[in-house]
Amino acid sequence: MAKIAFIGIGVMGGPMAGHLAKAGHEMTVYNRSRSKAENWVETHGGTIAENPAAAAQNQQIVISCVGNDDDLSAVTMGRDGAFGSMTPGTLFIDHTTVSARISRQLSVEAEGRGIHVVDAPVSGGQAGAENGKLSIMCGASKEAFAAAEIIMSVYAARIVHVGRPGAGQTTKMCNQIAIAGVLEGLSEALRFAQASKLDLDKVYQAISGGAAQSWQMDNRWDTMAKDEFDFGFAVDWMRKDLGLAIEEARSNGAALPVASLVDQLYAEVQAAGGGRKDTSSLVTRLPRAGK
Repeated sequence: MAKIAFIGIGVMGGPMAGHLAKAGHEMTVYNRSRSKAENWVETHGGTIAENPAAAAQNQQIVISCVGNDDDLSAVTMGRDGAFGSMTPGTLFIDHTTVSARISRQLSVEAEGRGIHVVDAPVSGGQAGAENGKLSIMCGASKEAFAAAEIIMSVYAARIVHVGRPGAGQTTKMCNQIAIAGVLEGLSEALRFAQASKLDLDKVYQAISGGAAQSWQMDNRWDTMAKDEFDFGFAVDWMRKDLGLAIEEARSNGAALPVASLVDQLYAEVQAAGGGRKDTSSLVTRLPRAGK
């Protein structure tokens, strides 16, 4: 069993760290909101650290799952950052969805310290984290990935080594670009069915078994039809992720017309007060027939 520090015990990080504790690893946790760390330790055991550097000291593995680029930079390279106390040979796994730029920067910074880094954003949402069924896309050296895969298998159903440092983040961008397009198509199909006065349950039954089938259709068609959005992956988070993809596209030359359009539609959802609603609330930007 390994000595592991987990930085960021939130909606995703908390369950992931819980699986590691259940597997028998010796856990030290840090969270910006101490109350969350206290609640986690009360449930799972382990130790609370006062800051990221203290959490990372004398650990074999350090894992982070925080909010954005600035948060990740602060907990790694900032004052009291984890990199300051990590010794050569330590493995660092980051599950935050951030820019490929900062992932590559961390890799360079870590290399000079003898730290092995894996950028490993996840897909599967809160349910995937709680059930230990996440999909993880990784950017790292072969050696770092091999070491990280053993640990990540505790809370993941699929782990793929995509390529060099930063490749995990750009693959997560592919994931979000694809979801954005699927949700816009699903929203339009639902509104079209409503305008045609079709039985929505029958429509779902008919089309979900063919080429139109998707995770979003299977898990969101019914709630979209009922205008239920107070759950799931928040619009605020999706806009952050699409912003990262659009920024990266400016560097690699890719065209993202649909993703850019959906990003603007989500801006309208935010302006209407729906920033914390599930991404399927995209359908609210399309008028319902007769209204």
